[in-house]
Amino acid sequence: MNNEGKREKIGIVGSGLIGRSWSMLFASVGYQVMLYDIMPEQVKTALMNTEQELKNLEAKGLLRGKLSAAKQFDCLTGTNDLKTLAKDAMFIQECIPERLDMKQSFYKQLDEIVEAHTIISSSTSTFLPSLFAKDLKHKENVLVSHPVNPPYYVPLVEVVPSPWTKADAVTKTRTLMEEIGQKPVTLSREIEGFALNRIQYAIINEVWRLVEAGILNVKDIDSVMSDGLGMRYAFLGPLETCHLNAEGITNYLERYSKTIHSVSETMGPPPIMDGSATATEVAKQLEDLVPLDKLPERRLYRDNCLTQLSVLKANINGKK
Repeated sequence: MNNEGKREKIGIVGSGLIGRSWSMLFASVGYQVMLYDIMPEQVKTALMNTEQELKNLEAKGLLRGKLSAAKQFDCLTGTNDLKTLAKDAMFIQECIPERLDMKQSFYKQLDEIVEAHTIISSSTSTFLPSLFAKDLKHKENVLVSHPVNPPYYVPLVEVVPSPWTKADAVTKTRTLMEEIGQKPVTLSREIEGFALNRIQYAIINEVWRLVEAGILNVKDIDSVMSDGLGMRYAFLGPLETCHLNAEGITNYLERYSKTIHSVSETMGPPPIMDGSATATEVAKQLEDLVPLDKLPERRLYRDNCLTQLSVLKANINGKK
């Protein structure tokens, strides 16, 4: 990571939305980004879409980094040759579909041609890095950098090492994520679901139970988050919220820990969702709220909200 010219090469594997977002993030500070896909036409289309997206963000005053949209796009190239991607790359971010067999096959191919210094990072939200790194020659350079979708607007990245990942690779990855304006958190070891999904699944399980029990409907249960907890969690985490909701965390626990424990004991085992009657009812209510043909429109609304929230947070925190 050269702080003067930032001309080092970053490889991005996969030309979908996540890959394009990563490309834009790395290009925003001047890294030379090469986007790889096995289909040349998909690379060409991804670059065209990325150029237009950068221009749109610049027109709205929402472009990240100090470089113009044109200069950021000048940092981007594409290839459908894996050897070309791997050559001289200091960091490769993999964004292929969430299939373990595909990842294992791909990492074996990459392992044969990658250089010894190259850090190989996966965007996976599902698989422990040890599952696709264990048989590699360069397994000490493999880890997970799990973004939150869409990563251009949501800065969190979970950096997750395998049991063999060397400490230097973890440190360099975290530094790189900070440099491109993301907010990395580093897990001390790999664990199923990482951190974000373990917390997210706990929320999903409980809201599912509340709908299943007929306590709240889908619209109202989502309002509990979007108009309640989510409002403050956008700025403060749950533990700091507890700290501020009493005279410090010690006082909070004195007041509420027994209640938290007793209520939690009533929650029961994780619900079985797929194929259940509740799943049918939840789908009906959600499709009434957001019909399937309106999903792209609603995603655009989501992204616009996240963009404006990011701007607001940056202004409040005194960052530009």
